[in-house]
Amino acid sequence: MKSKKYAGKFASSKPAHLLQQLARAPEELFAGAFRNQYGTLCFRYINGGEELEILVVTSRDSGRWILPKGWPMKGKEPYEAAEIEALQEAGVCGKVCRTPIGRYTYLKDLDDGRVVPCMVEVFQLEVKQVKINFKERGQRRLEWVSPDEAARRVREIELKSLLINFKPCKDRD
Repeated sequence: MKSKKYAGKFASSKPAHLLQQLARAPEELFAGAFRNQYGTLCFRYINGGEELEILVVTSRDSGRWILPKGWPMKGKEPYEAAEIEALQEAGVCGKVCRTPIGRYTYLKDLDDGRVVPCMVEVFQLEVKQVKINFKERGQRRLEWVSPDEAARRVREIELKSLLINFKPCKDRD
């Protein structure tokens, strides 16, 4: 079967495994710069503050487990964009740290069929309020889980490490 690659795009029907498609045209995938996104590691304390839970959500398209994340927003600092994404995707509000706690990379399937590499800067948010109504309510599943369980659910190796080793930090700003 021949590749259905065309003008910088990969076949949207995905007849072959994604990695097989990428292996056929690595120059297309890595020709440009990584795209930036901002993510939020949302957490809360339980059992009188002795333990913590992390919020994981499903993506709207594939249903895989992720952290809330999104693209940069004009006029917003990265931590502000991450905070907005947490509210829109999961309905959570709280205290966000202005300093990223880490980053991870992944491959993003765009609506036009292209696959682009993304670098996600992650900001922690201690959840103080959970809203009933929010922008993407009903479009995602949300679950509070232990850091170990959160790491088991996500696919990205760098994100798994970030979740396993997560210790809330005080904002230095």
